[in-house]
Amino acid sequence: MISSSSNKQIKYVLQLQQKSKLRHENKQFVVEGIKMYNEIPSDKVIMTFVKESFYNDNFQKMINNKVCNYEIVSDKVFDGMSQTKTPQGILAIVKQPEYNFDEIIKKDTSKLLFLEDIRDPGNIGTMIRTAEGAGFDGIVLSKESVDMFNPKVVRSTMGAIYRVPFIYEDNFVDAIKNKYIAAGYDLYAAHLEGAVSYTTIDYCKKTGIIIGNEANGISDKVVDIAQNMIKIPMEGQVESLNAAVSAALIMYEVYRQSH
Repeated sequence: MISSSSNKQIKYVLQLQQKSKLRHENKQFVVEGIKMYNEIPSDKVIMTFVKESFYNDNFQKMINNKVCNYEIVSDKVFDGMSQTKTPQGILAIVKQPEYNFDEIIKKDTSKLLFLEDIRDPGNIGTMIRTAEGAGFDGIVLSKESVDMFNPKVVRSTMGAIYRVPFIYEDNFVDAIKNKYIAAGYDLYAAHLEGAVSYTTIDYCKKTGIIIGNEANGISDKVVDIAQNMIKIPMEGQVESLNAAVSAALIMYEVYRQSH
C-alpha cells in the first residue's frame, strides 16, 4: 500500500494533472471516479489507484471486472492526489486516444464542430458531450484551445472523451481553408452579425459549425474564410449566449434535420 505522498507514482499523477506539456509528451492523462473509470477502454488503462477505504471484496465487481494493475493508496494520500472535493476512491493513468484527419471526415454527410480558442474547461466538456448526443462525427480545435485532457475537461465530458474523435490544428485558419473546405465541407460560423438564423440553413451535406472564443467570438480571419455566418435570434437585451449553449442549439438543429 502507498502511504507516502512522496511516492514517485503519486508525484507523477499530480504532475500529469497539472502539466499539459507532460500529458502531451507522454500521451497520458488522469481519469477519476467510478463512472469515468468504468467507461475507459480496457486497453487504455495504464495504472489504477484505489483508495484504501474504497478497496474491499467487491472492488473488482464494482469496476466491471476490468483487468488492471492497481495500487492501494491510504485515504490521506489519495485525497491529496484527487482533484475532487469528495473523491470516489478510484483514479487511473490512461493512454490518450489519437485520431487523424481521415478518420473524422470519412462519412459523406460528416458533421464537425470547429472550436476556436475555447478556454473554459467546462465549456469544452459540455460541447464534447453535446457533440456525441447530437451525432457529430468529430471536433476540430485550434491549438490555443484548452487541453482536452485537462482534468476538469475530462470530468465534464462524463465519458464522451473516449467516444468523440477530435484533433488540434496548429494553424486553424489554414486547416479550415486547405483541408476542410477543400474536402467539401460547408462551414457555418456562429456570429452576432450573422445574416440568417441558424434554423434556416440546410445542413444535410458535409457540415462544419464554428464556435469562437468565449470573450472575443470568432476571429476575423476565420470569418473571412467561412462560407456563411449564422446567428441565434435574441430577445430582450441579451447580446449573446454562452459558447456551449450556442453550440448545443446549432448542433441539435443539425441533428433534427438529419433525423
